[in-house]
Amino acid sequence: MSRRNALSQLAAIPLMMAAGTSVAAETKLPLKIMMKSAWGSDDPTKAAFPFSHALALAEAGHEVQIYLLGEAVVLMRKVVADAVTPVGWPTVGEFLNKLSAKHVQIYACGACSRARAVTETDLANYGAKFGSPPIFVSLVEWADHIITE
Repeated sequence: MSRRNALSQLAAIPLMMAAGTSVAAETKLPLKIMMKSAWGSDDPTKAAFPFSHALALAEAGHEVQIYLLGEAVVLMRKVVADAVTPVGWPTVGEFLNKLSAKHVQIYACGACSRARAVTETDLANYGAKFGSPPIFVSLVEWADHIITE
């Protein structure tokens, strides 16, 4: 009997939302979201996910920071970012330019970057900084949500 009651309550949600009775929409607070990715230029579509999603979240009013590690740090090289084109989307470079304009902070793992010859000049193109384990920990502690892509 309680299952039927629960299902009827779920069925009423769209009607309540259409009537404007959604409390959640009225009290929506900005979230602090950390995006983490290790996908690089070998898979352009997966490489673009954290940037595409971070941009959508920032445009929705949320505070977003990105931490790149492994192969993802090579995307900080402008020549690479402009060449990586996901299926059906603009280049990673276009996403990075928009994120930079919105002041979304990007960190590239320092050790991963050194191993792949990514420089401070590369990071400066997008207002990015080198990351480290303590910075990673501080982002985890700062975030309401962590999205790994």
